[in-house]
Amino acid sequence: MSESRQRPPFKGPRWIITLVVLVTVVVITAFIYPPRNSVACYMFSGPGCPLYQQFLFVPTRELTDSEAAAQVVMNEIMNLPQSKTANPKLAFMFLTPGTLPFEPLWEMFFRGHENKFSVYVHASKKSPVHTSSYFVGRDIHSHKISMVDAERRLLAHALVDPDNQHFILLSDSCVPLFDFNYIYNHLIFANLSFIDCFEDPGPHGSGRYSQHMLPEVEKKDFRKGSQWFSMKRRHAIVVMADSLYYTKFKLYCRPNMEGRNCYADEHYFPTLFNMIDPDGIANWSVTHVDWSEGKWHPKLYNARDITPYLIRKIKSIQLAYHVTSDLKKVTTVKPCLWKGEQRPCYLFARKFNPETLDRLMYLFPNYTSLV
Repeated sequence: MSESRQRPPFKGPRWIITLVVLVTVVVITAFIYPPRNSVACYMFSGPGCPLYQQFLFVPTRELTDSEAAAQVVMNEIMNLPQSKTANPKLAFMFLTPGTLPFEPLWEMFFRGHENKFSVYVHASKKSPVHTSSYFVGRDIHSHKISMVDAERRLLAHALVDPDNQHFILLSDSCVPLFDFNYIYNHLIFANLSFIDCFEDPGPHGSGRYSQHMLPEVEKKDFRKGSQWFSMKRRHAIVVMADSLYYTKFKLYCRPNMEGRNCYADEHYFPTLFNMIDPDGIANWSVTHVDWSEGKWHPKLYNARDITPYLIRKIKSIQLAYHVTSDLKKVTTVKPCLWKGEQRPCYLFARKFNPETLDRLMYLFPNYTSLV
């Protein structure tokens, strides 16, 4: 009988063993210390990569060259680590035809918080005459431009200051509803941008859509919302980086075009962020306006309307309503949540007649603390 063979000891190349060990170490390290940038996240998934996973664009059709380039830029912006600063500030951006009638009220609001905010004023018709030092030297001069162009100009100037972390668009008829500290904490520590957005199949919603927006903007993505936004810095950078979708709205969302009256300031931001980051916006505006009169313009508050009851009523609203413009008048209701906690929807309100200034200033020390 022949002796049974014994296997000789393994003498394989040592580089194979070394390679296996190195790969094992790298994989274990990736899970212990989660990757934080898009390149690492592309190689290893982990808890440090939620943004990359969320914003990795997966096209459902072949993209045009312009779309592909736009998606690359937006994905990179959305995957940037959140900017951190030792002194985060709110950027208050005012759109006004001329002088701001409520500057004295805003001065009361800002006083004592000088290192926590910046002010920017875009006047479309006349150079403002300022009564408050907070507004002096803060004007952005421009020729006659569209509302969206004015909003982008304000964002561009406000982004120059790296401390500005949240950007609020306000009109000349806006007033604050809470004190500065409440509004500051609500916006700086929010995880969303407060951009109004809903789907309206009626004539004042999807009825304004133009086929000329294809292929980049499809009708199913077309949205409507209030122009009065407040947004995080990351989203403000996206707006400034976008030229593709902005151009579509600039060319094909205009009044008196093809029998439609399309207003880009009501559709551009809602549609843009519905397409690129629907989970990153709140779908309501933090600026209250009363459309209950059913007119083309919202209710204008006069001096006789200004009472503690009115302010308390607006501040107590914790549900956001949207009504479609078709015959069905479908109403959707959504609770206003701040990190999962239901809170008042509105931090500001409009539309106030300049004659209300004295009454508002008289009530201001008390109404900002009214529950």
